[in-house]
Amino acid sequence: MATKPPKGDPVQDAPQVTEPKHAAAGLLAIGHTLRIAQQQMGVKRTALTLLRVNQKDGFDCPGCAWPEPDHRHRAEFCENGAKAVAEEATLRRVTPEFFAAHSVADLAGRSGYWLGQQGRLTHPMYLPEGGDHYEPVTWERAFDIIAEEVNALGSPDEAVFYTSGRTSNEAAFLYQLFARELGTNNLPDCSNMCHESSGSALSETIGIGKGSVLLEDLYQADLIIVAGQNPGTNHPRMLSALEKAKANGARIISVNPLPEAGLERFKNPQTPQGLLQGAALTDLFLQIRIGGDQALFRLLNKLILDTDGAVDEEFVHAHTHGFEEFAQAARSAGWEETLRATGLTRKEIEETLAMVLASKRTVVCWAMGLTQHKHSVPTIREVVNFLLLRGNIGRPGAGVCPVRGHSNVQGDRTMGIFERPAPAFLDALEKEFGFAPPREHGLDVVRAIRALRDGDAKVFFAMGGNFVSASPDTEVTEAAMRRARLTVHVSTKLNRSHVVTGARALILPTLGRTERDLQIGPNGKSTAQFVTVEDSMGMVHASRGRLAPAGPHLRSEPAIVCGLARRVLGDDTVVPWEEFERDYAAIRDRIARVVPGFEDFNARVARPGGFALPHAPRDERRFPTATGRANFTAALVEYPELPEGRLLLQTLRSHDQYNTTIYGLDDRYRGITGGRRVVLVNPEDARALGTAEGAYVDLVSEWKDGVERRAPGFRVVVYPTARGCAAAYYPETNVLVPLDATADTSNTPASKSIVVRLEEHREDGAASRLEQSAAD
Repeated sequence: MATKPPKGDPVQDAPQVTEPKHAAAGLLAIGHTLRIAQQQMGVKRTALTLLRVNQKDGFDCPGCAWPEPDHRHRAEFCENGAKAVAEEATLRRVTPEFFAAHSVADLAGRSGYWLGQQGRLTHPMYLPEGGDHYEPVTWERAFDIIAEEVNALGSPDEAVFYTSGRTSNEAAFLYQLFARELGTNNLPDCSNMCHESSGSALSETIGIGKGSVLLEDLYQADLIIVAGQNPGTNHPRMLSALEKAKANGARIISVNPLPEAGLERFKNPQTPQGLLQGAALTDLFLQIRIGGDQALFRLLNKLILDTDGAVDEEFVHAHTHGFEEFAQAARSAGWEETLRATGLTRKEIEETLAMVLASKRTVVCWAMGLTQHKHSVPTIREVVNFLLLRGNIGRPGAGVCPVRGHSNVQGDRTMGIFERPAPAFLDALEKEFGFAPPREHGLDVVRAIRALRDGDAKVFFAMGGNFVSASPDTEVTEAAMRRARLTVHVSTKLNRSHVVTGARALILPTLGRTERDLQIGPNGKSTAQFVTVEDSMGMVHASRGRLAPAGPHLRSEPAIVCGLARRVLGDDTVVPWEEFERDYAAIRDRIARVVPGFEDFNARVARPGGFALPHAPRDERRFPTATGRANFTAALVEYPELPEGRLLLQTLRSHDQYNTTIYGLDDRYRGITGGRRVVLVNPEDARALGTAEGAYVDLVSEWKDGVERRAPGFRVVVYPTARGCAAAYYPETNVLVPLDATADTSNTPASKSIVVRLEEHREDGAASRLEQSAAD
């Protein structure tokens, strides 16, 4: 029942399905890595490039933000990191001739996978108003077009400046500087869609919106809880850290609606033992119902309170605030409600408690499974309560560990990419550069989409990323983008956002992490530049590309921002943009004077391995919150209520993708090959809903606004998910996420708890309801 795609675009709704795997990495990962890399780069380029990934004198992987160990393997990369490098260092090219052969309408009918496989962009391209093909344009003309539209706005707040997490520290600092000198704080970024809930909860409770652990803490932990995260696919190098922690005596609890192969067994490809047998990682698997994590940690906190000697009373007394109110709320937790919210058994929770009480040093790691619900912020606050009770913040081998995705998403926020900047940061900018930055808060991702939809924003500029595919409520987002006067995307490769355009559109090709960055100085000589990034644990290090650029017309992100700023701001600027473009060390000197923790930046980052940013809770047990202490919090326990005959859907990645970049059509660990339009359903739920393995259904989301959102033509795959829960890949299912369904406080799209019904798919577009319960 496969839907026929355009010529050259592979079928994605007719996969082969086998049993899920129970181990990750190993020989299969090595073979798959080399095959993909050689297809994109060739044999010689593969060897030269992969051996430079994550080395102290090499380039930072453009994939995830997992930190590098001090002692590194010669092959310090994972399968998905190698895929990310291969996609960027590919020999394939998208030239002006390609755009002449493909209209925007043609490209809009292609899949994101097909678009990404065409190769690297080589020239600035322009879609004029009323045009149907992109055409080549000079950089000078591109900047003129942007200046025309920006300077015609009624207010700088009618422009939106989005940032992807691949942007370097230097480019991010310049980008926010340009936007604020222009006069707006409209700086949404990919954090708004992923870990904003973490930042909101941690800022309130411990005073800094970042994790409190380093790699060494994982190695020293007695207990590591991995909640709402799939390291085997999303952060594969984390498996090496978990393996080392296990060897040092740590125990691991996995909390997830889906069993994940990497957390079951890790076959480390760096060691003979790993290749042959591997290491079992998880000691206890809690197959929790989607959204039940707050209820689980609340009950654990009650049980800790009820256990003599379990609370670290000295720490609580000396370093925390709000304990009594929290304790009162926690003691009201009940077994019946918790078992209903979590889907767990009493025995499983009691076993968890025993492991918690036996641990003197506990780390909790989490990712999108905790951050993308309506109640995500109170959930993460409850995790902090859990750690504070036993003094597990500011102690070696213990702490909070939100695992970031994009490679420099944490660094971008540190550099000031934030729509709600701290007054102290703006004060420092004003002192350093001599202009008054705007103080009114700007637009995050969801609010930016609303502003574009309503005509309140007219220019959209994206520094990297694939905004259209990454955002919720796809039809609303695409319609909003098409209302813009101008859309601009700084990109390395083609993606869906380039074909969902405003009246005018520009694609600006940029260097990748793998490529040499040469800037011409005042003496006419070119000098090699490097950039820096901050990983998920607050380590800052240099990144130096070595490959020749994909084409002579590419510019670096810092150079693009500097050229843009000079043209848009003209004689009104007080910032030395030309100096910054020639010499990135000059940018770092300014960062050192504006951003705390970056003092003597150039000297410190020159050291192999870089340096750690200060973290007061970790380093000093000092909590820079409003109370001056770590804050216990009390909130009502929330969890999604599921109507009869419906399923709770979470969006997730396949193993062959990174965010919206699709490397291939397989999800090897889940036993799915050759397709992406699948929905994973518990076998008992499938029977109750009257559907069967291999049936084709439409996913229809239900929300309080009464609007029907439909993702058609998904193959049902019977899978061992938690009862009442289902899963499907994004970005294909982002269409189901209502724009206004967001997390309280953080405004993050609630992509992990979507109430859906299944309808039989009809190729003629009509659909009939599946047999459902009598209550339906």
